[in-house]
Amino acid sequence: MTAVVFVHGTGVREPGLAALVGRVTAGLAAQRAGVRIVSYDWGAAHGARLMAGGASLPPRSGTTRGPADGPGADPGDEAAAAWAALYADPYAELALAAARSGPAAERPPGSIPPEQRIRAQLTALAAGGDAPGAEVGPGLARAATDLTARLIADALDADSPLVPVGETRDAVTDRIAEALGAPPRGTERGLRSYLLRSAGAMAARAVERRRRALTEAAHPAAGDILRYLSRGAAFRDGLRALVAGLEPPVALVGHSLGGIIALDTLISAPLPQVGLLVTAGSQGPFLYESGCLPTLEHPAPLPSYVPAWLNLYDPRDLLGYLGAELFPGRVRDVAVDSGQPFPAAHSAYWTNPAVYRHIVDRLP
Repeated sequence: MTAVVFVHGTGVREPGLAALVGRVTAGLAAQRAGVRIVSYDWGAAHGARLMAGGASLPPRSGTTRGPADGPGADPGDEAAAAWAALYADPYAELALAAARSGPAAERPPGSIPPEQRIRAQLTALAAGGDAPGAEVGPGLARAATDLTARLIADALDADSPLVPVGETRDAVTDRIAEALGAPPRGTERGLRSYLLRSAGAMAARAVERRRRALTEAAHPAAGDILRYLSRGAAFRDGLRALVAGLEPPVALVGHSLGGIIALDTLISAPLPQVGLLVTAGSQGPFLYESGCLPTLEHPAPLPSYVPAWLNLYDPRDLLGYLGAELFPGRVRDVAVDSGQPFPAAHSAYWTNPAVYRHIVDRLP
């Protein structure tokens, strides 16, 4: 009887693991009777967890000054929330301005379009000169300031390694606003202020209040990867000990990080019981090509004792990579389309009957 060792992916813990293993067991049983499923629960033994109960998490913003929703809240929260909204949608203010601008009016003959005056002022600013803002008026000046803020937000969103602190950012926008004749900071009113300050600040406070829950929800998946890359020997030793106690033939089936663990374990030393490696949605080939696979550095070849390798990937899974060109003749890449978009495609392998057909067709 073939034993299939299932190696789960990141963030999987009980009771979710039991449900996942049950699904894999049913999927394989539907294709072939008599296949024994053994689960390697590395998450419980070696996975990441907040060992001190979240002591590393900072307190909610404003707790040293008063409740975040009360008068003692940090005054910088509103500004940060407004900029967060602007970073998320740099064109939001332009859309708001267009929504409240009303119907277009015909300009008197010979009049200069407002955007030309604003452009001239911005040109003067760029040249180091002073441009009077009174000629434009506070409304158009504020619109120009909003446009400039959008450009700043666009620049800050370009993955630059040098992002200025808020004080520097605000000093730049205030200087532009002053030169264009805009009202002082804090005097603006209307839809923009309501949306960016009220809604933005409420969202920011809600996220801060939920920071512990959000961190604990996201931590296992991200922490598992970091923990494996820094302390992966224990993961591999545990899998090796499990396989050593099984009667051959054995197949290792690994999803996502589980595929990396299985691949690394087979590379690190021979496991003659294993006749097939199956990876699904695996980043192993990508780590190898990047020089980050713990047990094999590019361009070293795959050791001869590594068994046949079936690599399943969904074309829409952005976390699934190919290995055939990296290891010619040693890896077979097979596409399995779940019809799901990413990121759902990364978790849809085990509800796809085609996955089990490909596995069973190659079981030793």
